[in-house]
Amino acid sequence: MIGFYTILLLIVSNIFMTLAWYGHLKLQEMKIISNWPLFAVILFSWGIALAEYSCQVPANRIGFNGNGGPFSLMQLKVIQEVITLVVFTLFSTLLFKGEALHWNHVAAFACLILAVYFVFMK
Repeated sequence: MIGFYTILLLIVSNIFMTLAWYGHLKLQEMKIISNWPLFAVILFSWGIALAEYSCQVPANRIGFNGNGGPFSLMQLKVIQEVITLVVFTLFSTLLFKGEALHWNHVAAFACLILAVYFVFMK
């Protein structure tokens, strides 16, 4: 179950991370924060990033095999990167018109799946 909780926390963390890094672009496009000064957008994003770190740090702590979890440090990082790209792909293709998934993106994801395979290989 620790592995499940680790991955769940990483997914939630990456949702917040994607919102912090790219959500302000959608809010600007929607004219919600288009007049905000850059420092206000940065502070807004930092607030969202705090929620991201509140999930990311516990995920790494409980998931790391040095703390009794099932994953090595390399495995945690590769899992996190794959989750990040899946969340970002869903975010960008669903919320931003004109952003589409192309063959080279699919090829890159296949390489990431291979990375997961290799990082878990004994």
